[in-house]
Amino acid sequence: MIIRQGSLRDLNACVAIDPSYATEYVWQVRTEERPYEEILITLHTIKLPRPVRARPPRDSEHLIADWQAGGCFLVAEDEGELRGYLSMAAQAWPAMGWVKNLVVMQKHRRQGIGSDLVRAALRWARERGLSSVLLETQTKNYPAICFCRKHGFTFCGLNDHYYPNQDIAVFFARGV
Repeated sequence: MIIRQGSLRDLNACVAIDPSYATEYVWQVRTEERPYEEILITLHTIKLPRPVRARPPRDSEHLIADWQAGGCFLVAEDEGELRGYLSMAAQAWPAMGWVKNLVVMQKHRRQGIGSDLVRAALRWARERGLSSVLLETQTKNYPAICFCRKHGFTFCGLNDHYYPNQDIAVFFARGV
């Protein structure tokens, strides 16, 4: 497996990778406003009555825009086949990398490709003087939530107006 900087010619292969995922769990978000201006937010894992298949809200146009903006665009290639990619924007303030896309071909998931891409992105961020990396995902993308936590990313916020389709975004960060 080779992790390398992606190029323009890799974009078509990246766009062709199906980013959908299956899940049996979701994070349910509950907010409760209490007296004295206290707000309690609870994230609770719940099992769905049946597995569901879902797609991330970003489409391939965003990947092309991310590539054009520069930043970190990594691809995982093995035996001439592009098996996954990661795109990350570098922000000057705070000095942070923001992972916009992390996608692995379905038949190659759970084989360490996503982990290799994240390690390479952390190295890229460190080499550029960034202090942390942020990942965002939907509350219903339980596989991504587990992936973030497994790789040392900790929950750092949510936004219920982040995605155009009204899915709730949860954010995870870790130092580089």
